[in-house]
Amino acid sequence: MEETAKTYAQFRQKKNKWAVLGQRFIFVSLGAMIMGVALELFLVPNQILDGGITGISIILSHLAGWKLGPVIFILNLPFFYIGYKQIGKTFALTTLYGISIMSVTTILLTPVKVFTDDLLLCTVFGGIILGIGVGLVIRWGGCLDGTEALAILLNKKLPFSVGEIILGLNLFIFTCAGFVFSWKYAMYSVITYFIATKAIDVVVQGLDESKSVWIISDEMYDIGDAIMARLGRGVTYLNGEGAYTGDNKKVIFCVITRLEEAKLKSIVEEFDKSAFIAVGNISEVRGGRFKKKDIH
Repeated sequence: MEETAKTYAQFRQKKNKWAVLGQRFIFVSLGAMIMGVALELFLVPNQILDGGITGISIILSHLAGWKLGPVIFILNLPFFYIGYKQIGKTFALTTLYGISIMSVTTILLTPVKVFTDDLLLCTVFGGIILGIGVGLVIRWGGCLDGTEALAILLNKKLPFSVGEIILGLNLFIFTCAGFVFSWKYAMYSVITYFIATKAIDVVVQGLDESKSVWIISDEMYDIGDAIMARLGRGVTYLNGEGAYTGDNKKVIFCVITRLEEAKLKSIVEEFDKSAFIAVGNISEVRGGRFKKKDIH
């Protein structure tokens, strides 16, 4: 019986693994194709570019008269090895596959007529579509640009954070775009990059953004009971000690959605107006008892 149960568990584990791989294949393919659509039907024909290696590829393909897809693929090749060393094999292979699909998509869409030549529309919708595509790939374990992997590598050798390195690289790229295309297109490109970044955050983190809440109060049990009864959220009581007073404190921890933040604060103030409340953003919540209970 034990051997049969073990075999069944192994079968289920293998089945789940293949299911996850299948989902990754579908969503990475979809994200890569969406990015290809954004580049070829909105941005590149109107001389608007994205940041990172993609931006450099657009500039080089424009100057040399080459097709964009192969340029993006070739310029990203060195970063597959960096990604493999810095993050892992799965990340590197997913990234290689995603960029391959995106490169093929741009090649196939090159002869297709663009939707509009209105720069503002191309900037806004191109940025949104680009962000959705990139966000899908990131959410499923890959990326479509080697800039992040390069920044992680340089971060170990330079006194700058990963974010500062990426910002510096993109400022350099957009400055080059100003000289190659014009400063008008460079400024539109900055707007596109900003919109795409926000769209990536929405796709990766989800629309239903969660928040962690820490509450310190002498009325912790009344507050905790009220949160469970009136918000339907579970709470956890943690032991704490004041560093200044040395007093023992009970800390309430719970996770809510952003729509529930105002109601939670009103519940706390109802019992203790001087309670300490700290609220932070959470990009992902899994497991536990986060599921909301029915309230009446």
